[in-house]
Amino acid sequence: MVLETLESSCEGSKRRHVNGGDVAVPCSGDEFSNGDISAAPEVPAKRARVSREMTFEDIYGADTLLNDDDEEDDSDWEPVQTPVEFVNWCCVNCTMSNPGDMVHCFICGEHKESGILKHGCFASPFFKDTGLIEVEEEYGGSSSATSSTAVGFDERMLLHSEFEVKAHPHPERPDRLRAIAASLATAGIFPGRCLPINAREITKQELQMVHTSEHVDAVDTTSQLLYSYFTSDTYANEYSARAARLAAGLCADLATEIFTGRVKNGFALVRPPGHHAGIRHAMGFCLHNNAAVAALVAQAAGAKKVLIVDWDVHHGNGTQEIFEQNKSVLYISLHRHEGGNFYPGTGAADEVGTNGGEGYCVNVPWSCGGVGDNDYVFAFQHVVLPIASAFSPDFVIISAGFDAARGDPLGCCDVTPAGYSRMTQMLGDLCGGKMLVILEGGYNLRSISSSATAVIKVLLGEHPEINPPIATTPSKAGLQTVFDVMNIQMKFWPSLAISYSKLLSELEARLIENKKNQIKRKLVRVPTWWKWGRRKLLYKFLSARMNSRLKRF
Repeated sequence: MVLETLESSCEGSKRRHVNGGDVAVPCSGDEFSNGDISAAPEVPAKRARVSREMTFEDIYGADTLLNDDDEEDDSDWEPVQTPVEFVNWCCVNCTMSNPGDMVHCFICGEHKESGILKHGCFASPFFKDTGLIEVEEEYGGSSSATSSTAVGFDERMLLHSEFEVKAHPHPERPDRLRAIAASLATAGIFPGRCLPINAREITKQELQMVHTSEHVDAVDTTSQLLYSYFTSDTYANEYSARAARLAAGLCADLATEIFTGRVKNGFALVRPPGHHAGIRHAMGFCLHNNAAVAALVAQAAGAKKVLIVDWDVHHGNGTQEIFEQNKSVLYISLHRHEGGNFYPGTGAADEVGTNGGEGYCVNVPWSCGGVGDNDYVFAFQHVVLPIASAFSPDFVIISAGFDAARGDPLGCCDVTPAGYSRMTQMLGDLCGGKMLVILEGGYNLRSISSSATAVIKVLLGEHPEINPPIATTPSKAGLQTVFDVMNIQMKFWPSLAISYSKLLSELEARLIENKKNQIKRKLVRVPTWWKWGRRKLLYKFLSARMNSRLKRF
């Protein structure tokens, strides 16, 4: 029951606000059954307070309440203010949805109006963009006219986007290229220190070196449609086919320029990505396999052996399918696998190639998330570099997905820009530095822009100091993965056997040392009273005194 106070005049009526509206209920003597007030027409101005019990049905279900000619009773009524509605917003950095009353993303901490699309990773994540940021050029060195590093980029690739506007943006979005381009421009790297490559659309004949004609036609057909989907997460609009041809064309021309010596190395700032695209299918945001096209074009230009290192957090199942029977292309992938439960489910350590290509597919499948710099550098030292050195490539391609970077919403790993720089440096010593880095995945704008910038600085010849230095001691899970891979691959690469035995001996020595230290700790004897602890000793002392006093009484 609910108790409500009513103000009433005996002859009049009272206006009440119920459920946001004014309705009238006649006033009668029957309503005041407690007998405290009687009708008195001769005193119309007299007011009285009465209390009665009302049910919830009376309050919320009444169709009529009092209507009165006396407007004075409404003088203390204030209309209910319309509550302020906050519209949810999606973070420009990581695409996560946030409550409208929040200013910073609760996932990545980015300000809802940060300037990351204008200044890339150099914009503050904590404050609203003021448009006043200035970054002085910190580097000397060559201009684009004399640069040995080329960058491939074309704004028409930004037109590839999901047609249907959804509450949650697709992670593979045009802002990925915008953020990286903004970082490079703010740092004075590109345009500035890198040589631009003119974009062209790759031909159907070139694509058919990698894909079936049916697949190429299927992608081209999307240009006649407003939107379409190859899979539930792989979209296309009317501009996607051209964007995919431009991306593949840039990768092909960069490979030719690098291998022929016109430039030393290059970075393909392209989308859509490609390493999931197989011989006859598009999937995983990928339409054409850019790395595969670049590898075969390099071979057409004279490269006998090509190394592809794929550090995207997802296994490049398309690239593996294309080259798993090819001994002239060595494919090495480091990715989350988790027993096949992480997308796309392929890339186990025992997938080594088929039909004479055994040993030319090397998979380093992490068993969990959270993998960081130390695990990747350890795998490079004990798996990637020993096998790559034995293979002795003429040309190196990096499928550089940055979704294993710290903060990525899909990868959930912990690689830093320093880690990517270190891996790029380690591969740069192969084949005279003839290296092409191709953008694959990566969906946290701050992570991919800072990581891509760090990699391009290495291509330009910089050797950034890493503080603190990257530890080479892996996690327990990472160590187990590397051991499993070495145990499988040393059948095909005998040089791994020596490294495997040496590493195993070092670990056994560490285990023996740790056991000795544990035994020493157990042998150290301490007084019994010390084990009790001072509080326990004091408690026993006071209890004994209290018991002795009680016995006296």
